[in-house]
Amino acid sequence: MRVFAPNDVVAKSRFWYFLAKLKKVKKANGEIVSLNLIHEKHPLKVKNFGIWLRYDSRSGTHNMYKEYREMSRCDAVVAMYQDMAARHRARFRTISILKVIEVEKADDLRRPYMRQLTTKDLKFPLPHRVPPKNGKQVFSANRPNTFY
Repeated sequence: MRVFAPNDVVAKSRFWYFLAKLKKVKKANGEIVSLNLIHEKHPLKVKNFGIWLRYDSRSGTHNMYKEYREMSRCDAVVAMYQDMAARHRARFRTISILKVIEVEKADDLRRPYMRQLTTKDLKFPLPHRVPPKNGKQVFSANRPNTFY
């Protein structure tokens, strides 16, 4: 079972929470044999991740699929928790992560806001360029033009 948690104590607690949902096992009748931290194979490469989740809102339980563009699986899950807290007011305890996959092909991306980032020769213009103050005075008589 792969559990995403900020530390070991929360990971063990979430493990017993999900195991009680899957099987009829109590904490007194079970044992955690090992706790392993899974590292990313390519931590410096930007990847697309798809996350299936279930969360409890004020009105009921909802299933959801979301996509994120991050450096690692853990970063994508952290971004998902922040996004769910911002957009849906869903707390950490109400969110259950069902599956996290890396989407290799750009054609497999479902969301248009993720697909636009995979276009060829993508550029981000920097319109507001402030010139550096190398040996110049701080205050000037003329206002500098920052739009070129």
